[in-house]
Amino acid sequence: MGVESFTRQIEELTADLAGKSLDETLAGHLNNRYPPSGETYRALAAACQAGIAEGWLCGREAGGIKYGRVIKPSPATHGFSVDVVDMDEVVGPHHAHPQGEIDLVMPVDGGALFDGSGAGWVVYPPGSSHRPTVTAGRAIVLYLLPGGSIDFNAAP
Repeated sequence: MGVESFTRQIEELTADLAGKSLDETLAGHLNNRYPPSGETYRALAAACQAGIAEGWLCGREAGGIKYGRVIKPSPATHGFSVDVVDMDEVVGPHHAHPQGEIDLVMPVDGGALFDGSGAGWVVYPPGSSHRPTVTAGRAIVLYLLPGGSIDFNAAP
């Protein structure tokens, strides 16, 4: 596993997301098409765990959160960037999603929750904001950001 293989996985996934609105309908689509019991979810979870162990994912740390942008937005990823965070019972910094955010929640500890959601997909619409919070254990979260757009300066 490496960045190139991971990028190919993301390119296949984002091909399905291209042109879709970031809303509850998309969350339902993702959870139905790529459920935690499915091959795509398992492959992405394995890739993230391997990337963290190998050091090419989550190479930075602040406030108890390991994080990093592994893929910048490009035509190959249909304009999405990819960030991965490794969080263990921590509240992250408030930020806004000018164009929305798609999150793949991968609990490392079985009961871990990200913003109250377990394993699967969470979609935040354009203009939304939050303080990402992991409770009840450790979780890895993969963030897909349209245009790589995220605003850490937005007022809470």
